[in-house]
Amino acid sequence: MVFLPPFSNNIVKEYIDSKLQTQIAGFDLTIRDILKLSNGGEIDFDNSKRKIPDHENIEPIGNKWKLKPGGYLVRYNEIVEIPLDAVGIVLPRSSLMRIGGTLCSAVWDPGYKGRGIGLMITYAEITFHKNARIAQIMFIKTQIETEKGYSGTYQNER
Repeated sequence: MVFLPPFSNNIVKEYIDSKLQTQIAGFDLTIRDILKLSNGGEIDFDNSKRKIPDHENIEPIGNKWKLKPGGYLVRYNEIVEIPLDAVGIVLPRSSLMRIGGTLCSAVWDPGYKGRGIGLMITYAEITFHKNARIAQIMFIKTQIETEKGYSGTYQNER
């Protein structure tokens, strides 16, 4: 397994502080927005019945959010462009887990470009400050480079 440095080929853009966010095995992602899921969704095999629930933006109070236990979507500040010969894997920072929260994420496919989101789950009441570092993205080189990268619904999101 080969890790790519986050600044090779301009993979990460619109970051806040590259010195603070660059880690040995990846790059820290920070909170831009926190969203509440406001109704139910639907998923199937071929996406013909897929229904993404509405998202309600939770406004910060004084540049911070005080969240009760539950599930939230987090939109990251950083724009990421996954190379055609890599995948992105997002994991929670240990500080998030130590205060009673975690993140769930999917594989960021080769060719994906955008300001991604993660599913944050809080098991305790937690206060999050705007731009808090909560996740780390790692870039793992694939065996082959695909000619056609990700072209799904979420390409170039936000």
